[in-house]
Amino acid sequence: MKKILLTTVLLLGGVLLGACGQQEATSQSSDAEKLSIVTTFYPMYEFTKEVAGEAADVSLLIPAGTEPHDYEPSAKDMTKIMDADAFVYNSPELETWVASLTDSVDPEQTAVIEAAKNIQLVEGTEEEHGHEDEDSHEGHDHTYDPHVWTDPVLAIQEVETIRDDLIAKFPEQKATFTENAAAYIEKLSALDEAYQAALKDATQRTFVTQHAAFGYLARQYDLVEESISGISPDQEPTPSRLAELKEYVEEKQVKVIYFEENASSKVAETLASETGVELAVLNPLESLTQEQMDNGETYLSVMEDNLAALQKSIH
Repeated sequence: MKKILLTTVLLLGGVLLGACGQQEATSQSSDAEKLSIVTTFYPMYEFTKEVAGEAADVSLLIPAGTEPHDYEPSAKDMTKIMDADAFVYNSPELETWVASLTDSVDPEQTAVIEAAKNIQLVEGTEEEHGHEDEDSHEGHDHTYDPHVWTDPVLAIQEVETIRDDLIAKFPEQKATFTENAAAYIEKLSALDEAYQAALKDATQRTFVTQHAAFGYLARQYDLVEESISGISPDQEPTPSRLAELKEYVEEKQVKVIYFEENASSKVAETLASETGVELAVLNPLESLTQEQMDNGETYLSVMEDNLAALQKSIH
């Protein structure tokens, strides 16, 4: 009898071990089948992650809290891109270094996806960014304004491009990418509707920002952005420009000057002090800090905060 029981236990143990081994192998196989996608800065990361879902491991190349205008990839970063299944960036106007990838990346190995490629970029003119000289920051020239993601409608176009290019490269995941993108686009559409509803009847439609990052948003909702510095956030305005802005703020009865948490706010603070107006945050979403990401902040939540902030001066 004991011999029969022992045999049964051994058999059951073998079955359980076999099942556990099979489950572990399946789990490892599932992880191995996930796509590897590298994205440049935060909006590209969120847009791609929302489209890819569980089908991919999506990583952020430019560290949290880092200004993407100034970023240059290291050799390690370049290797990470070349080893990935896909690489997603905004446009050559922001990630100016992407042109150097052309000869290095094997298109059979890595799909290079330019999220803003179907969007007509607007030239960064003197009137828009308030500088007498062509906008240049430490060798980064911005002939065109790259900040399309600050407009929810254009953000939808970027999500659609990411979806379509991922489907073209990985057609077996078409259903997943299509379903995920549709769910996220629905949220972006709701965001657009919230902006439309909040801003449509405004009589004061002018706002002053630290740098020219909200031109597309302004055009979408019939607003006027006046910026202290240009397309690059760390560029110093001339004394004459500051004098113009002081007069502008007083003439237009601007109530709020917007600064950014992840860039120097010294000039915005000076202008606010000289004109006696309030300071508030308007986040261009060029990066989120690690703390913001850990706290669950997202493109959608930050854009909702931006709308609430805009309503302080747009009335």
